[in-house]
Amino acid sequence: MNAIAAVPTTFTPQISPVADSLAASALVALLPLVTIFVTLGVLKWKAHWAGLSAVAVAILVAVIFFKMPLTLAGLAATEGAVFGLFPIMWIVFTAIVLYQVTVRSGHFEDLRATFRLISDDPRIQAIIIAFCFGALLEALAGFGAPVAITGVMLMAVGFAPLRAATVVLLANTAPVAFGAIAIPILTAGNLTGIPYQEIGAYVGHQAPIIAIFVPLLLVFMVDGRRGVRQTWPAAVVIGIAFAVTQWISATWISVEMTDIIASLVSLAVAVAFLRVWQPSGGDEATESLQVEREKQLATVGGGADGPSAGAADEYQITPEELDAQAQALTPRRIAWAMFPYVLVVAVFSVAKLVPAVDTWLTGTNVKIPWPGLAGEVLNHDGTVNGSATYSFSWLSSPGTMLLVCAVVVALAYGIGFSGLAAEMRETAVKMRWAFVTVASVLALAYVMNLSGQTITIGAWIAGTGSAFAFFSPLLGWIGTAVTGSDTSANALFATLQQSAAERAGIDPTLLVAANTSGGVVGKMISPQNLTIAATAVGLVGQESIILRKVLPWSVGLIVVMCLLVGLQSTVLSWMLP
Repeated sequence: MNAIAAVPTTFTPQISPVADSLAASALVALLPLVTIFVTLGVLKWKAHWAGLSAVAVAILVAVIFFKMPLTLAGLAATEGAVFGLFPIMWIVFTAIVLYQVTVRSGHFEDLRATFRLISDDPRIQAIIIAFCFGALLEALAGFGAPVAITGVMLMAVGFAPLRAATVVLLANTAPVAFGAIAIPILTAGNLTGIPYQEIGAYVGHQAPIIAIFVPLLLVFMVDGRRGVRQTWPAAVVIGIAFAVTQWISATWISVEMTDIIASLVSLAVAVAFLRVWQPSGGDEATESLQVEREKQLATVGGGADGPSAGAADEYQITPEELDAQAQALTPRRIAWAMFPYVLVVAVFSVAKLVPAVDTWLTGTNVKIPWPGLAGEVLNHDGTVNGSATYSFSWLSSPGTMLLVCAVVVALAYGIGFSGLAAEMRETAVKMRWAFVTVASVLALAYVMNLSGQTITIGAWIAGTGSAFAFFSPLLGWIGTAVTGSDTSANALFATLQQSAAERAGIDPTLLVAANTSGGVVGKMISPQNLTIAATAVGLVGQESIILRKVLPWSVGLIVVMCLLVGLQSTVLSWMLP
């Protein structure tokens, strides 16, 4: 009897599988994205249900329209889900555990009082914590850690949960392009063959234009026109300091060090400027935030189930009490309160900036060809798609480094292993739905990517010819919104941007950089990042509310970025290095 031949499973995505039409194929490929944003933003579903629904739609589109075998589509979803849990949620989980350890020890009260010594104005504190310090965390760790840590820090200084979440999401735009030691730019350089220093220099002439205005936008988000009118000198000075330093570092000093230098310079400028100038109206702003906080904790946040929900109630104190705490601080107490974050900066600096350590840590990564998927999905040129190989970065992951920091801090603060274990258990329980959400969002991204849906959308947008320069940042925006990572957006679209630019007679480096710059303003609407922010401030399950708050900001900023890149391809070409 003849052996029955095995059914081939190798799959090569097609650009135009629907009626041989790129436009029709792209519109069909958009269905999973439409699903998640409609269910989340319009129907107000819980984020985990929205994510799971979008995954189901993505698999159906992959199988029915893009002709991907159901087995491969399912395996792509499983790999994406695992990647969502580790390293993404591992980073967020350990970041929040570190915070919880500081709360359990009581030292977080001193940290809050320390920020009040710099300025007792909550609008200025938003800039210092979310913008300056958040940029430093993004520079070293990225992947959601800045949103998680600065979100709970803003809660601790008196912000309402919803406002804290929206502020940190908006603040996290400025440093993203150069985040995690410029991994998005390094990725684009590796894929396109364009020197990453050149791409970084171009990004350094785009992203800082947005960064200049972010502190002003944060102040407006916190306190409206009154806040802008009363605090604009500090906001402008800090924004310019960050943007100019980012521009100079990316162009002439170091692409990898850009965010580290910019965040430290802007923080130093902020402290120095506030020694000679303080805004008016701080008491009124504080009072307004207190009223809003009490209202939200009684209504919107009443059913919150996030790691910071308990801390939000436990640390409600009056401005007078905060002032008393600040005045009672000693240099030793300030240093002890700053210890966890100084430790984080030190650990990440050694891990990322010392070549021997970085090489050793990277060498511990375990490459795992995903069973049944690796080697079965090909690129359009016939090469094997590398996304089907999972990298288990058990030691080099920022999450593992944060866990090491949490262990050291727990021992130093006298919490011990038992206290640390208790915080890990409680945080894991409270984050259970966040785990499901992020796993489903990354499952969605992997199905869309490996089935060809994402590249079809990109090719459709890229078909606009010379006008593509105006639309190219949209690809980075979409890619980052889907995956929650500017690095992933570059992995998806960098080569597409390069080839589309060459066909249209546009500078390829400009459009590859535009993909990175467009991604920075897409991160705030990523379901992954929305869930991280919601989890941090105790609004788990209310991601739809946060999305409706930040979506207009994201849309407005991507329009600005599109106009900037389009003009840089023509009349503003003098801006480019």
